[in-house]
Amino acid sequence: MTFSLGPRARSAGYGLASFDSIGSTNAEALARARGGESGPIWLVTSEQTSGRGRRHRPWIAPRGNLASSILELMDISPAVAATLGFAAGLALEQALRQISVEASLRSAGLDSMNFLLKWPNDVLCGQGKLAGILLEAEVVADRLAVVVGIGTNVVAAPEGTPTPATSLKALGVDVGAEDLFGVLSDAWAEYRGVWDNGRGFGEIRGKWLERAAGLGQPVSVQSGASTVTGTFDTIDDAGCLIVATAEGRRVPISAGDVYFGSAASAGAA
Repeated sequence: MTFSLGPRARSAGYGLASFDSIGSTNAEALARARGGESGPIWLVTSEQTSGRGRRHRPWIAPRGNLASSILELMDISPAVAATLGFAAGLALEQALRQISVEASLRSAGLDSMNFLLKWPNDVLCGQGKLAGILLEAEVVADRLAVVVGIGTNVVAAPEGTPTPATSLKALGVDVGAEDLFGVLSDAWAEYRGVWDNGRGFGEIRGKWLERAAGLGQPVSVQSGASTVTGTFDTIDDAGCLIVATAEGRRVPISAGDVYFGSAASAGAA
């Protein structure tokens, strides 16, 4: 199979550049932005050899997994652009839910999947990380080049990661990266429209919280040498995670590694 856009994405005017193998779809997207590409355009592959996640952690997509990035130049601030990651999480969760239902109908017996969004940028199934999102932005010709990278474990999951990882194949969902991408491109077109350059983040925030992992549960957030523990209360209008501490404070967190449950109770040790 080859990669192709879904019908909604095609009618919305999205472009597509697909690769048999590439170092990093995010890096390629930023290079194209510097070269004059304004998008919106998807860059997609089923084999990524030198991708990266948050905090410069490697994100390698072996043959059969999905590495995809969407590039668009926008007239918005970096703070507003950061909230686009929540729309990306919703789009990916919807695509995963749809593709798993279709697989269930084909196999006649696969249990329905429950996908959750973990702040700020992961999609979980059960206790396993299934996908990650990396948003990058830089100013190009007086506009902001925004790249949202979405990496999904379709056939294989890495080992030794901070959060245990899983794949669609390990969950019993037999689909190809090409199938998932077509559905994802349509879901992105939908939620990009809702987000509307940040004007619709209130609606995005509400939908994201409905699917949030760990909401109302004990949480520990590590950022550098500091750790904040308490209860995951909500996310605010800027997308910060709000931790309600035992002392009655509500602490906004803009970045950090999040741990729930027993890991949170143990200080994520």
